[in-house]
This record gives sequence, C-alpha cells and structure tokens, in this order.
Amino acid sequence: MRFLTKSIFVKFSASFILVGLIPLFALSYFSVQIFSSYVERYTTSNQQQMIMYMSYNLNSAFQQYNDISKLMYNVRYEGLAENINQNQTFNVNELEQINSIPIDSFLKTLVFSDNYISAAYFMRSSDGKIYSQERENRGITEDALPVHEWIETIRSQPSKAALFPTHKDDYFTGSKREVFTLARNLIDTSGRLTREPKVVGTLFLDVDTTMFQQFLNELSLGTQDELVLLNNQNEMYFSNQKDRTLDEFISKSKDTEMLVLREDIPFIHGQLVAIIHRAGLFEQLFSARATVYLAILICTIVLIVMGAWFSRRLAAPIRKLIQQMAVVESGKLNARLPVTSNDEIGRLTHGFNRMVERLQVHIDEAYVAQIKQKQTELNALKSQIRPHYLYNTLEVIRMNAVDKDAEEVADMIHSLSNQLKYVIDYGEDRVSLWREVEHLHDYFYIISIRYENRYVLQCDIAPDVQMEWPILKLCLQPIVENAIQHGLRERKKGTVGVTIDKQEQNLVIVIYDNGIGISEEKLKSINEGLYTANPHNRSVGLKNVHERIRSMYGENYGLSVSSQENIGTSVLLSFPVPE
Repeated sequence: MRFLTKSIFVKFSASFILVGLIPLFALSYFSVQIFSSYVERYTTSNQQQMIMYMSYNLNSAFQQYNDISKLMYNVRYEGLAENINQNQTFNVNELEQINSIPIDSFLKTLVFSDNYISAAYFMRSSDGKIYSQERENRGITEDALPVHEWIETIRSQPSKAALFPTHKDDYFTGSKREVFTLARNLIDTSGRLTREPKVVGTLFLDVDTTMFQQFLNELSLGTQDELVLLNNQNEMYFSNQKDRTLDEFISKSKDTEMLVLREDIPFIHGQLVAIIHRAGLFEQLFSARATVYLAILICTIVLIVMGAWFSRRLAAPIRKLIQQMAVVESGKLNARLPVTSNDEIGRLTHGFNRMVERLQVHIDEAYVAQIKQKQTELNALKSQIRPHYLYNTLEVIRMNAVDKDAEEVADMIHSLSNQLKYVIDYGEDRVSLWREVEHLHDYFYIISIRYENRYVLQCDIAPDVQMEWPILKLCLQPIVENAIQHGLRERKKGTVGVTIDKQEQNLVIVIYDNGIGISEEKLKSINEGLYTANPHNRSVGLKNVHERIRSMYGENYGLSVSSQENIGTSVLLSFPVPE
C-alpha cells in the first residue's frame, strides 16, 4: 500500500481520472441543457413557420375563391348582339343572364373552374328564384337551403364577400359533404350611384373542406394535435377534430402540456390556431437526452478502467526500450520492439522503431534514387520519340499520296497531322485564338471530305477581336463535333457557323447550326446537367468544356445551350478579355 501511495504512476493515474471526470460532467450537463433549449426553440420555430406558411396559403385560397366570385362583374360586350342590355338588373330579371351568359351556364362554369368547388347557386333578389349547379348534378331542396339567413348576415356590408363556417350540404339530394360557403352580392353598377347598393341577386359557392387536407398533410399532426380556423368572433370555421366543440377546444388550449401557435388570416379577420402535444413534438429530444446520459455513464466507467490499466502498463516497457537501444548501438539495425500500448511509452517505442527503419532506408535511398532518375530520363526520351515518330510516319504517307496524285488524301493526312501536333502538345492549357480556329478548320476539312462536302463551316470574327487573345485549348472542336453528330447528321446539307465577338470585357463565341434542334425537355435536361453531377448525363463533351472554363476563369464564365426544334441549336461560350 505504501508503494502505491509513493508511485508516480499511481498519482498520475488518479490525477488523470479526476481531471477527466470533472470536465466531462460539467461539459455534458451544460451541453445537454443548451442542446435541449436549442432543439425546443428550433422545433417550436419550425412549427410556427409551418403554421404561418399554411395561414398564408389558406388566405390565398380564400382570396382565390373571392376572385372567382367577382367574375360576375367581368362584363365583356365585344362581338355581342347590339340588343344586349348592359343593365345587370335587366339581364338577370328579364333575360336570366349574367355577363350575357345564361345564369345556369355561368354557374356551371364556376363549378368546374376549381376542383374543390362542389356547387354554385344564385338567388335572384326580385322574386327569390334560385338557380343552382352541382358537380354531380344532384337535385336541390330549396327549403333546406339557408340562403335567407346568409343574406341577412351580409346585408350590413352588401358590397363585400362573406364566408360561412363548415356545414353539411344536405340540401342536395343524397349529399353529406362537409363544405364552407362563400357569398357575394351582384350589384347593378349601371346608371347613377345610390346610397343603398342595388342588389340584383346573391351568388353562393360551396367549397369542399377536403381543400384543407392538402395543408394538413404538410404539418404531419399527431392524433392528439388539433388545428382550428377561427373568425374574429371565435366561431369555428374548420377543425381537423370534427366532433370537437368550441368549449372543448378552449379548455384544451389552456393545458400546459399543449403548445399553442397562432397565425392571423386577414381575409376572414380570424386566426389559424394549432394545439400540439409537447410530449409528441419533443419525443426525439427526450430520447436523445437519455442517450446522452447513458453515454456519460459509459464514458465514466471507461475512464476509470483506462486509468487503472494505464498505471499497470506504464513502467515495464521503459526497461525493454533501454535494453534494445544498447543492441542498436552495437550496429544491429534489424532490432525491433513490439508496441503494446498507445500511450507515451507506446509512442516512444514506435518512434524508436521508426528511427531504426529510417536509418536502414537512408542507406538504401541513395542507390534507389539513382536508378529512378535514370528510369525517368529514359521515359522522358521515349515520350519525345513516340510523337516525333508518328509525325514523321504521317509525313511519309502524305508524300506518298502526293507522289501518286492523291491530293485529297494528302490534304487529309496533313490536316490530321496538324491536329495530332495540336492535341499531343502537352503542358499548355491556353492557346491563342487563331491557333484554336486553325485547329477547327483542320478538323472540319476532314469532316467535309468524309461527308462529301455536305456541310459548310462559316466563321465570322468581329474587327475588334484580337486573334492573339488566349482562350481554353480544345474548347471549340467538341462543340462543332456535337453540332454535326446530333444536329446536321440527319439532314442532307447544313451549315455550322462560328461568330467571335467582344461584348464589354468578355470574349463571346457562338457556335450554331441549322440542324434538327433539341426538344424543350431535353434542352432543359442538358442545361441542368451542366451544373449537376448526373451519372446518366450524355452531354459529356459540353459538361467537360463548361467545367474546364469555370475551373480556369471562374463561375461567371462557361457555356449555355439554346435550341428550337427543326430550326437549329446554338452554344454560347464566354471568356474574359485579357487586360
């Protein structure tokens, strides 16, 4: 026991454990608190954003149906018979028309203008006659239709639309749909304005409450969560809990276990209220917190075990290291020590082994380096000989063709030789503009011979363009090759045009053809593929040139593709003009 209290290794291990445990507990506690607070704020804020987004969409939907109801005022008289009266009172009462359209036809148009409008009906003010159209052509029971109550509601503000809470449309035969109703008066605006608006009739639109389902799906509410739409008089317009009363809803909103979120809906001067169960919302947080506490416990146990193991394993390797150093001093460089730990002693042992290995390596490196240098020089000579041999062979073939009066073959070989020299010339990424254009002419000469002069290359270079300006090497030929293979190949004749111009501080090159063009869908895919990594993208040449330009000159440069079917395709390349 006295030996353990005097041992430096025991003291070091105890200090190691204490110094490790205290920061671990403190850091873990504060981390859990900060993490929990952050997750709660983030989750609540995210839910608030979703409610705000839903309230905005609901308000937009209500406004959309309001705009549909205003179609009664979109009067168009162009091309109508001269005897059509512009007076809405006359049209409705005498002609049974709205906007010069029969009332039933007008209502049917409204019903099928939106997927959620289930029915539309119009009550004429002069005699109370009701015109109706229902999506499934069901009959209407006029006595069950509460239009008179609704008209009394909107009497105080006859020029504004009114929205009535969710109800069943059982006034249609065999229907039990949940709908809400939008009402708007048709006011005769012809003649003099009067203090009391002249109401000709009232339009009613029934909207199926399944419209709300598309917004509910975005929230992913739990079984205990509730979403309610209230007006400024605390009347429930809609609730995802269909059997819930207003009193039950108010009682539930006061529960401390529930999170209440509100957002205004200007159209109905009301609010969208969400009541979300906290336990369900923060379930993952509670699980993560328990996991952190378990990890702290495991780390504490591991720390204590590691401290005890460290104390027992620290002293023995030191003696072995001293003995092995004496062996190395005698000149035996193959001596090695086994590394049995990852602590300082283990790293010291590993360092000793590496030092011995390095001594052996340094002895061999001088000889190996000389061999590698000779091999590199030999490979460099070979890389020079191979292209030179290829050029000489092509020149011999060309001279043989000239000797036999095969001028066309000789010219093709000459163009091919020029292209090979241009392509195999390693070490340069940029070339002058005239060299790139000259390479393009050599390539197109072979193409024109191959396709019996069916295709023509036209180059138009602006006067203010200097041919010595540097551009990316091999950037034009792949575009011209695409124009021939995919644009002109199916036509008997065609033209590939190249225009080079200076626009402000940019060198703009446009390569176009009068080929078959590209469909809108495929063109969109090509342009998107220039900026995304798609393994199925077939426009490898375009993407390669585009990425090389952006990599060398920056993201403000590159290429873009535009096309029209049966007209042609153009590719625009932009480069910076050197100062």
